[in-house]
Amino acid sequence: MRSHKGGAPGGASNITARDGHAPLSYTVDAAQGPVRLRYFAPPEQLNAYFGSLYIFTETAEHYSDVTRADVPQLRFMLDNSGNYHFHDGTILPTPEVCLLGPTMGATRFELTGPGRVVGISLLPAGWIALHGGDASTLTDRVQEMAHLGGYRDLLDQLRATDDAEGMAALCWSFLSERLVPLPEATWRLLEAVDGWLMGEGSPRIETLADITGLSPRQLARLTNKYYGCPPKLLARKYRALRCSARIALDHESWQALCDDGRFYDQSHFIREIKHFIGLTPHQLQTEPSAVAQLTLLRRSLGGDVAVINRFS
Repeated sequence: MRSHKGGAPGGASNITARDGHAPLSYTVDAAQGPVRLRYFAPPEQLNAYFGSLYIFTETAEHYSDVTRADVPQLRFMLDNSGNYHFHDGTILPTPEVCLLGPTMGATRFELTGPGRVVGISLLPAGWIALHGGDASTLTDRVQEMAHLGGYRDLLDQLRATDDAEGMAALCWSFLSERLVPLPEATWRLLEAVDGWLMGEGSPRIETLADITGLSPRQLARLTNKYYGCPPKLLARKYRALRCSARIALDHESWQALCDDGRFYDQSHFIREIKHFIGLTPHQLQTEPSAVAQLTLLRRSLGGDVAVINRFS
């Protein structure tokens, strides 16, 4: 078994590859105050569909925190319930089996008591496998999934065990049965968009158009469908995600990042980070919330996980 141990913000973390001819999954395990968050990277055959699986546990009588803008999430509420407060002011209750669409701003959540949540981040291919519709129709919104085939049974199975490894195995098995083949042209588009998002500090739409040979109108239609928003907003979102990780984990100067990231000025930089992350650059550097710190640990997932998966 190969392992790597290192410090995590506000808690202990470890990354572990399982025994075998090749690592099947890696985990990141960390605690911060009343919150514990454990990540599992997907098995190799699923890593083009799903970013990570996580088990979130909190022990407070009432808990509230903010999560950054993110990819869609499939979440199983094992204990308790709560609400999502979206950046546009909409407040929605959390379904027992919740499909949370892509979020385009920081989202506050609250839980009414101690609770456990099992969640899976969905990359665009995973969205197609589980939902199949236009991602922009569920941007910053939630959908109940318990009434659909198999989801209620999986929720009951997850509630019946406290074994984290067993929970992950149940979910990966369930999800692998729902994969659908994608046309080669779709894979090529997703790879191009992912590479564009991760390859430039401030992704430019002109670059993506050159890479794909598609018009701005075509790109807007396709990124709305697969990522939940047009290219310009998608680029802003991932620029903020990358900058926040470099501030909080790499301890880089946010003032230097502002100069390097094609922001208009420091006020623009602060507004962008606050909108997508829910905290100012100064707060990320000096007093990040528990969930903000622990969410950033997804970047530590190892193995053959694609770079964009670590932000998803």
